[in-house]
Amino acid sequence: MLEYAQRIRSLPPYLFAQIDQKKREKLAQGVDLIDLGVGDPDLPTPTPIVEAMKRAVEKPEHHRYPSYEGMLSFRQAVADWYKRRFGVELDPALEVVTLIGSKEGIAHFPLAFIDPGDVVLCPDPAYPVYKIGTLFAGGEPYILPLKEENAFLPDFRKVPQDVLKRAKIIWINYPNNPTSATADEAFYRELIDWAREHSIIVASDLAYSEVYFGDKKPMSILQIEGAKEVAIEFHSLSKTFNMTGWRLGMAVGNKNLIAGLGKVKTNVDSGQFQAIQEAGITALKLPEEELHKIRDVYGERRRVMVEALDRVGLEVFKSDATFYLWVKVPKGYSSASFVSMLLDECGIVCTPGNGFGEHGEGYFRISLTVPTSRLLEAVDRIGSLKL
Repeated sequence: MLEYAQRIRSLPPYLFAQIDQKKREKLAQGVDLIDLGVGDPDLPTPTPIVEAMKRAVEKPEHHRYPSYEGMLSFRQAVADWYKRRFGVELDPALEVVTLIGSKEGIAHFPLAFIDPGDVVLCPDPAYPVYKIGTLFAGGEPYILPLKEENAFLPDFRKVPQDVLKRAKIIWINYPNNPTSATADEAFYRELIDWAREHSIIVASDLAYSEVYFGDKKPMSILQIEGAKEVAIEFHSLSKTFNMTGWRLGMAVGNKNLIAGLGKVKTNVDSGQFQAIQEAGITALKLPEEELHKIRDVYGERRRVMVEALDRVGLEVFKSDATFYLWVKVPKGYSSASFVSMLLDECGIVCTPGNGFGEHGEGYFRISLTVPTSRLLEAVDRIGSLKL
């Protein structure tokens, strides 16, 4: 009898794989699904990026193995973009590594720094890979609840001393998936001071930094003095440039943390296709107007959807970032039961809050990654339920 390894048996089913299975079942039944589940942009990749890729694919030098760390020219483009966007100086040779999408780097990072028995401080609700990467590395996740009364920020000061002694990494993600919450400079300063005091690595996931509305731009943790002593930041071209399928991201920050992640990568992958990295250089050099166009679309969808949900009696957490809405389920429902009802009775796919962790119970997540007309149709279907 063949059995999975314990590390596989200990994993919960991956949330979005479960949702995909349910979607396939409904589509097979002929249901007209409105998919507000996975955060996969429906807008096309900007044309200059696609054209750059076409040219790059024809170059014979890209048909061989890429470098493990990524093309220096791509890493230089990342450093230049961080300088323009955040005012952060990065050494492209030592403080930047190319990723095959940020998910890959997030999953692999604990392998470089976590031994069995070590603790990783994981927010909840959160992107599931923080916890999954910890489990793969043999570490123990310790849950940091994200609660609305605390603006969905973790209270890391309350970690018990016995846990703190074994803690090696803390994960943060702002703008946040799934709650859409943001963090300010005061939060980052307090976190960095605390992490330096306790010799804890801060792993920041900044995938949604460019999906914001209004004049207040989300920060990079690396803008805080002393951050480079303890912090690594994961970023991606996926959400910024509508490139989820391209699988291109980067990690930046403390050179020893980057080197540790790089050592894992040299042993488990052979780097990202260089033609994709060359297209990524074009993406990182696009004029800001291209990003304004993308933000304007999501901003209008957010405005319309929040107003429509309010009309049918659903309460949305107020935010000015990400293309997600974090919505309270009506009284009398759990996250799972309400989302199941939406799928069965309305043909609407949403993500249950408890799929992101136990502290997501009582909420569900809507992705604004379908046209406005379909969003409004979804609200009409929900309104017919007479909640």
